[in-house]
Amino acid sequence: MNSHDSGIDPEATASLRRKASMIHNRLFKLYGEPHWTRLDGVSELVSTILSQNTNDGNRDLAYTRLRARFATWDQVRDSPTDSVIDAIRPAGLANQKGPRIQVALKRITTERGRLNIDFLADLSVDAGMAWLTSINGVGPKTASIVLLFCYDKPAFPVDTHVHRLTGRLGLIGPTITADQAHDIMVKLCPDQQHATFHINIIRHGREVCHARSPECDRCPLQDLCAHFSQKPTVDA
Repeated sequence: MNSHDSGIDPEATASLRRKASMIHNRLFKLYGEPHWTRLDGVSELVSTILSQNTNDGNRDLAYTRLRARFATWDQVRDSPTDSVIDAIRPAGLANQKGPRIQVALKRITTERGRLNIDFLADLSVDAGMAWLTSINGVGPKTASIVLLFCYDKPAFPVDTHVHRLTGRLGLIGPTITADQAHDIMVKLCPDQQHATFHINIIRHGREVCHARSPECDRCPLQDLCAHFSQKPTVDA
């Protein structure tokens, strides 16, 4: 049975955990401790919805425009959808994201009585993931980001960079989807290092392990990388 697919084989899982720890240590030595702006849960949820299928710059611009136009999340929830769509247009897919944000805010208000999701701090990761992903338009990546960066839960968001690098490194199998990789990476990540490992993998994907033409020659993970080990050698 393939441990990449099942996660059941204890020996294979232990080996992959050791490998993940080595990767984490080398990336930490290369990039250090990352820093990020901590938002409240609702703000992070909205920001992460805006980030779907776009880059950080477009997300930040859309988020800034949204906060400038509406003083509170209650106003975002209750305003005409067209005005929300117009505010977030830089993020792309605004016609989808605007209604998606309002649906999420209305769902939170209906269930919690106010726009606050700090109750997630008291839930397990599985329970928090289940609640968040029950909101239309909120998938495992968005839910994992909220749980990890707002409530310090041991979740592991898998975006395009993380999926690409963990696949190339051989931490996940070639048939594993990004959604499936969340649970696998939670098991493989060194304890209490989920945020640091996640952010440094993304940074490495942006600076070295590009989607096209990865700069393998200057990568400190060559001996740990399945992709690099399979590259044809060039005769001198």
